[in-house]
Amino acid sequence: MTTKDGPKLPKQQLAILAMARIAEPMAYSSVFPYLPSMVSSFGVPTNKVGSWVGLTSGVFSIAQSTTAVAWGKASDIYGRKPIIIFGLMSSMICFIVWGMSTNLPMAIIVRAIMGGGNGNVGIIRTVVAELVPERELQPRAFSIMPIVWSLGSIIGPSFGGLFAEPAEQYPHIFGHIEFFKRFPFALPNLILMVFFLFSATIAALFLHETLPSKRGHRDWGLLVGERITRSFKATRPAPSTRRASFVDGEATSPLLPNKTAPKKKTHEASEHAKKERVITRATAMNLLIYTLLAFHSVAYDQILSVFLRHPVEKHTPENTSFPFYFSGGFGMKHSEVGTIYTIYGIVCCAVQFLIYPSIVARFGVLRCFRVCCLLMPLAYFLTPYCVLFPTHKGRMIALMGVMFIKAAGIIVAFPSVTILLTNSCTSLRVLGTLNGYATTFSGLGRALGPASTGALFTWGADHGYVVTAWFFLMFIAILGAIPAYLVEEGEGPSASVSSSAENSDTENDQASSSSSTILLPEGSVIASDSEEEEELPLTKTKSRSVEQSYGTMTGLK
Repeated sequence: MTTKDGPKLPKQQLAILAMARIAEPMAYSSVFPYLPSMVSSFGVPTNKVGSWVGLTSGVFSIAQSTTAVAWGKASDIYGRKPIIIFGLMSSMICFIVWGMSTNLPMAIIVRAIMGGGNGNVGIIRTVVAELVPERELQPRAFSIMPIVWSLGSIIGPSFGGLFAEPAEQYPHIFGHIEFFKRFPFALPNLILMVFFLFSATIAALFLHETLPSKRGHRDWGLLVGERITRSFKATRPAPSTRRASFVDGEATSPLLPNKTAPKKKTHEASEHAKKERVITRATAMNLLIYTLLAFHSVAYDQILSVFLRHPVEKHTPENTSFPFYFSGGFGMKHSEVGTIYTIYGIVCCAVQFLIYPSIVARFGVLRCFRVCCLLMPLAYFLTPYCVLFPTHKGRMIALMGVMFIKAAGIIVAFPSVTILLTNSCTSLRVLGTLNGYATTFSGLGRALGPASTGALFTWGADHGYVVTAWFFLMFIAILGAIPAYLVEEGEGPSASVSSSAENSDTENDQASSSSSTILLPEGSVIASDSEEEEELPLTKTKSRSVEQSYGTMTGLK
């Protein structure tokens, strides 16, 4: 499959996927500013808040990890799109109920259901990988979802900090409304419900199915979306040159050979997927890296909100002995915590959009990831010492500097490890399942991280060693850096057809496809599928010295 100007990003589909994605990071990060207050409102003592915040956060990831592989396999069988839409609607309902929790057990149970009912993290990563098989485009493509996460992380904490406990924050507006007195944390979730509805609607109407066995099926959502789009156009647009991707095949399937639009291979595809090796040495190493990264990065974000809310302590020779014996926090309100997280999200977004693609293009994915693995332990080590500055201004400047270091590390690390994991996969047939395993193991990290760090923070605050939790995270980050220096970048999943069933289909279709050539505008040609090309990856550009398989590009370091 060639184009005159080479491969290009499918910007429209990636934009639609981004719009379908944004509600989840908004909802996830919106709880950070008010979660300590919410736990306190359930009658939990102040010195135990950190432990229960960690546990409440952890059950979400535990539930998510136990169902992630099942959701990944479901997406390999039934398609990516319906599973994504289901996950959005499930999260929306659970989030509304979460905001109306009246006791700690209810909050924990709802958080668990919320995590188990949504497997979109791995599935969306799979969709991006299927949309963009060319390795030279992967850094920019895989950086889009983290950018969306950063945008959601900007908006979410703002909502959480500004709209939690509205009857107390804005008594002249909400003080007379009994609902918000009874459910003080419901308003941010009700506002975010609108974004979930928007995301689910956009996905239903405009997102293309990328699972090969489902691409030829009729999609009523897309048909409705096309009608809506046409109703806003006065005239029919002229044909234009665009990237000839397999997603475009949905629109042009009548012109293509039958095998590009399989209609009854769902069962066969799932059977072939079972025969592929999902876990290899390379994938196992990358899963370990991803798990440890999720462990310490999510734990940091969760416990930081508790640290910011923890009362300020005046340090004296009696209660302070540098470098380990001291305590105290920042004593912020949840609206101030929301502002801190918003600034943090803006920095993350800037790093992701302005810096990540260029440094990866210059130094390579693996080298950038290894450097980031050294930045995060440094940030964790410095965080507790911010409270030792005598003035509030000094503490805030130190905190923002540390958070900027962490932002630079984590925002480069997550898309990089995603690319490394994708390129360690052996076949496109099991990519959804592999990403399900990634969600499972990273979910365990996201669960154990906040829970264990919260308990350590509580112990450290009680005994005057607030450094305990942060040094623990530093230790985990160092452990995560070790396999990063042992792993090698893979060649990427192959799209070759190896099963006898599909070889038979190839032979049956060869007569009809051997002379099929489709002319695109400006001379772009989709060449016929020969027996030799059937064994090649999804995309093969003959006019360039670049082998564009899922993870192979000559000369890319």
